[in-house]
Amino acid sequence: MIRAAVVGAAGYIGGEVLRLLLGHPRVEVAAAVSSRFPGKRVDGPHPNLRGVTDLTFCTEEQLTEYDVLFLATPHRTTMRMLSRLAALAKTVIDLSGDFRLRDAEVFRRYYGEPHEAPELLDEFVPGFPELAREQLTGADRIAVPGCMAAAAILALTPLTDEGLIEPDVDVDARTGSSGSGATAGEANLHAERSGALRLFATSGHRHEAEIAQACGVRPTMTATGVEAVRGVQVVCRTRLREGITEQEVRAAYRRRYAEEPFVRVVAQRRGLYRLPEPKILLGSNFCDVGFALQPDSRRLLAVSALDNLVKGGAGNAVQSLNVRMGWPERLGLEFPGLHPV
Repeated sequence: MIRAAVVGAAGYIGGEVLRLLLGHPRVEVAAAVSSRFPGKRVDGPHPNLRGVTDLTFCTEEQLTEYDVLFLATPHRTTMRMLSRLAALAKTVIDLSGDFRLRDAEVFRRYYGEPHEAPELLDEFVPGFPELAREQLTGADRIAVPGCMAAAAILALTPLTDEGLIEPDVDVDARTGSSGSGATAGEANLHAERSGALRLFATSGHRHEAEIAQACGVRPTMTATGVEAVRGVQVVCRTRLREGITEQEVRAAYRRRYAEEPFVRVVAQRRGLYRLPEPKILLGSNFCDVGFALQPDSRRLLAVSALDNLVKGGAGNAVQSLNVRMGWPERLGLEFPGLHPV
């Protein structure tokens, strides 16, 4: 057993990290930090954990020493606190956006302020087993990708790995309200969000930088808030290079993900779920990927779906921990999702 602490444990992502770790056979959750609820029971903001744990929230000052530290803290917060927390655990897994990008200038451009710990950027390995499995083995600093970025990257990687598409990609992402976090403002009030299709970040979305860094493409991204609470679906519009066939595209997906435990290629010709749909993935660590090619055209739609709180966050973090520790990757992540819901 290893001992874990979760900082930012009262939020949606922090709660999902707790849920997964409390069911993990080789992890003891030793501390859950919340600045809002110190001394309160964890199952207050996370009622799904009733009867699962008697853990109470502590303050950051009460932390001691652990084997792994999960930082489910807001963007721009982790880089300010890492220097004082890093000594508490050998392995640090960050779920914010602070250490996802390798270039401090790119970070400044997309996040609107200078990085406060640029000297640490090179220490972090992507918390993305499908792309960085060898690097994760033994890594002590891990940065989990953003949910919509992860979905887009998994949709595009088979195409970019084999040079099948042109470099310009339009990324159209749809996301549920939980992606805005547990303390989201007026825009996520039920009266404002319900029934709405709210387009936000019409240019310069921060996940563009992650997609470009991972796939070497020139992405233009928009994101739309939809009625769902959980779930992300991403549609990447691109063009095949001259002479590439549908059979070659399908074969590229199957080769790339044949051995991946949590990426499923959806290739049905008909049916309700012939393309990736987040509804059937809720609570699971799976990402479904698929594509549609317009007849007599090189225009390709690469589609992916995942649960933004699991494969788009906490699940990827736990999967990365499993790789880091040399454990089976499915450990603690076996839940397959529900149907119908």
